[in-house]
Amino acid sequence: MPTSAARKIEKSADAYRSIGEAAEELGLQPHVLRYWETKFKKFVKPLKRRDGRRMFRPEDMAALRAIQTLVHDQGMTLKGAGKLLREQGVDSVLGGQARIVAPADSVEVDPQSSPAREMQETVRQAFEAKPSDTPATGTDERLESILSDLTDIKARLDQARDRKAA
Repeated sequence: MPTSAARKIEKSADAYRSIGEAAEELGLQPHVLRYWETKFKKFVKPLKRRDGRRMFRPEDMAALRAIQTLVHDQGMTLKGAGKLLREQGVDSVLGGQARIVAPADSVEVDPQSSPAREMQETVRQAFEAKPSDTPATGTDERLESILSDLTDIKARLDQARDRKAA
């Protein structure tokens, strides 16, 4: 006869789960659940007992399953998964109705409207140019121009990062 520790007790779907039970059910490590708890505060809010242990509610488990689907199965970033969950909800992800890719016609983007797009086009043209098409000095000038554009973009990113940190 197996001992009580060797027997697994199946919990109902409505039962609360400890972090170890939740991690085992999802096939993840407990530290992953703790990290996701910090990144998805709106969706994962386990109850904390007096002794500090986390108890995951059924809605927490559903949110964790949705996050796992988006991040591990669909390959989304945590930021992208959070945005999709905020916009479409946990139930739509678990039900398979969530639209992971926005429709192409929902966002109108002028490909020439940003410095980054212009630089991409310049780089594409530089790589497509054959040595016989342009003299060496033309290629050097293009590369210098690209380097200048990249330096300018890096400076803008640094300024934006500094403003955000302040």
